[in-house]
Amino acid sequence: MSDSARTSAAPPEALPDRAEVLTMLAAFGQRAVEAVPEELGSLELTWLIAEFEQRYGIQVDLDDERFGAVRTVDDATGLLRAAVLAERADTRP
Repeated sequence: MSDSARTSAAPPEALPDRAEVLTMLAAFGQRAVEAVPEELGSLELTWLIAEFEQRYGIQVDLDDERFGAVRTVDDATGLLRAAVLAERADTRP
């Protein structure tokens, strides 16, 4: 992980919430948070996952079925929260 990724990484106890997901999505296309649509396209979702992985230092591995099931901001928020919780469970002694 690069120094810049480390300095912008989320705190280990943090879970992504809807507001953070909207903020990340707003950066895609440099738009206002209010301009982010509720329904996500595959390009937006791909970008969001890459941004999330950089910010949280977690690799999100999705098969086509799980990727296709994410259609809304709330779906994406749930997916990313689950990724953080799974990573925590995997790293506990």
